[in-house]
Amino acid sequence: MLYPVILCGGAGTRLWPLSRKSYPKQFVPLVGEETLFQASAKRLSTSASLTFAPPVVITGSDFRFIVTEQLAAAGIDPGAVLIEPEGRNTAPAVLAAALYLHAKDPDATLLVAPSDHVVPNTEAFHNAVSKGLSSVDAGKLVTFGIKPTHAETAYGYLELSAQPGTEGTPIDLKRFVEKPDAARADEMVTAGTFLWNAGIFLFKATDIIAAFKTHAADLIDPVGAAVTEAQSDLGFLRLAADPWSQAQDISIDYAVMERASNLAVVPFADGWSDLGGWDAVWRESTQDENGVVTSGEATAIECSNSLLRSDSDRLEIVGIGLKNIMAIAMNDAVLVADMSRAQDVKKAVDALKRKSSVQATNFPKDHRPWGWFESLVMGRRFQVKRIHVHPGAALSLQSHFHRSEHWIVVEGTAKVTIDGEEQLVTENQSVYIPLGARHRMENPGKVPMVLIEVQTGSYVGEDDIIRYEDVYARGQGAKG
Repeated sequence: MLYPVILCGGAGTRLWPLSRKSYPKQFVPLVGEETLFQASAKRLSTSASLTFAPPVVITGSDFRFIVTEQLAAAGIDPGAVLIEPEGRNTAPAVLAAALYLHAKDPDATLLVAPSDHVVPNTEAFHNAVSKGLSSVDAGKLVTFGIKPTHAETAYGYLELSAQPGTEGTPIDLKRFVEKPDAARADEMVTAGTFLWNAGIFLFKATDIIAAFKTHAADLIDPVGAAVTEAQSDLGFLRLAADPWSQAQDISIDYAVMERASNLAVVPFADGWSDLGGWDAVWRESTQDENGVVTSGEATAIECSNSLLRSDSDRLEIVGIGLKNIMAIAMNDAVLVADMSRAQDVKKAVDALKRKSSVQATNFPKDHRPWGWFESLVMGRRFQVKRIHVHPGAALSLQSHFHRSEHWIVVEGTAKVTIDGEEQLVTENQSVYIPLGARHRMENPGKVPMVLIEVQTGSYVGEDDIIRYEDVYARGQGAKG
């Protein structure tokens, strides 16, 4: 049985402002209607040539409900969702998945893939995986190398022991190569024996565990304990925090792959991108005759080789006479840069962090298991929010120390509880929540419920909340 393992962490800072720590790029529909995560899950769920087990997803606590919501929307039931107590890079994550699956199936074969890649030709990818299985049966650790389409400096490379053939059969790996400068990238592409490192792996659980024992033995005990002591939580599996915190923060490339001698590479030349920057989004999108890509409320006038994107229905972005420019607009931030500086966007995020700007990490919409909200206006002693509650969903029973609230329903019907008293509030009706009152909001209907919330008080931060009951078992804190 082939067990897909989807790695669903990371912040994707090079795609700021659309991708941020609180809502990274894998959950966003960057290319097409589906999110990158949904497309990855579908690619690893159905195949004419392979038999997939339900996918195992590894993610962080803040994303657990987003993962299950997006999988449900894609019609996919996960085999397990493992919750990392904190991000420790890919080596501990892959080892945790291998140990978990080995305990379930000692003969398990793992296909490990990031959740934020674009692979347009799913059938070709499945064929490449099938070709890699012969090397897996021979005890090899298999990685996938992408035939370069240009001299890219943002990727690491794989040097092959021989020229790849046209049939895509596995080739022994000679060595890993770090991200090169432009001159070295040109040399490697010309040589023909170098492929981009896709970060996708195929191996038996027994073989990768043995490789960890040989090359990264210090990870075995803490990660093993985190898996053994994991606790079930509403269908999720929370890895134990204390032993997990003792695991080294290290990638699987550094921990194992660059040290192992039993590696094979499957060459792949049928389209791939990790969407590691806005220039990659531009390349993967449909361009007009002038090389211009527009998305959302965007208008281009006499522009060329540019990307204009607005992810706000309240903000129109207009470009005039632009060349090689990427301009990305959201409600709270706008990025304008030369396309050649796509890899420097993370410098902007670092600069914003130094200024303590919330835009550096916080997405305008705050996604919760019951829906989402966004702040429309904020003052020193007030805040106005738009709140969207999914059908059948309910917020926690809660109270606040520092603020009172007015709720005005603008779509659907809300079931409101205030200090034990229940009432239905329909469109164009409002209700007042006094400071300190225990209250809950529910959507009893079959369509989304939307309301406007006006908060007033001495403090309107998200951490001013005490939860008494919560169907999502989130505990205390801003998100729990």
